[in-house]
Amino acid sequence: MSAAPATDRRAELLDIAARLFAERGLRATTVRDIADAAGILSGSLYHHFDSKESMVDEILRGFLDTLFDRYHRIVAQDLGPRGSLEALVVTSFQALDEHHAAVAIYQAEARRLAEQPRFAYIPKRLTEFRRIWHDVLKSGIADGSFRTDLDVELSYRFLRDTVWVGVGWYRPGGKLPIGDIARQYLAIVLDGIAAHPNGEHHG
Repeated sequence: MSAAPATDRRAELLDIAARLFAERGLRATTVRDIADAAGILSGSLYHHFDSKESMVDEILRGFLDTLFDRYHRIVAQDLGPRGSLEALVVTSFQALDEHHAAVAIYQAEARRLAEQPRFAYIPKRLTEFRRIWHDVLKSGIADGSFRTDLDVELSYRFLRDTVWVGVGWYRPGGKLPIGDIARQYLAIVLDGIAAHPNGEHHG
């Protein structure tokens, strides 16, 4: 009966740590800061985690595992290139909402963390991310869903950066739901922002 409360407490501590890491940065946040925010002694925190790095590792692994599980499900559904791209974008925006602190940590710290053996999975995930999005773009060019003059790498970088930079301005619980933001983003990316003659809309 004691396992569930312990698990809940562990998750609560990770949430607190993630918020502090996102707000202050990993280097500026100490174990004592996390313990103080949780209302416990630093020694008590070590009953759950052996180091600050362990907390960061668990936060990022949880976020990335969830994100890529969703990506793989989307690809497996055979939605067609445009459908797959739309689903990947929506899922990515949902991650901003559901894992906001983890995304902020990843965006700020991934490059530095990737140099450490413990976080060797980060560059592997980056390679996997690039492959998934490249494959969708290439498929869309091949079947006519996307323009044939697209530069795949440039398009991939634009999509990647413009989605994830949203962590800097998006706040969960804001007046504009994340689903609406994703739909607006897709409308801009796929159909442009210029009005078409006679009100025509190119899908």
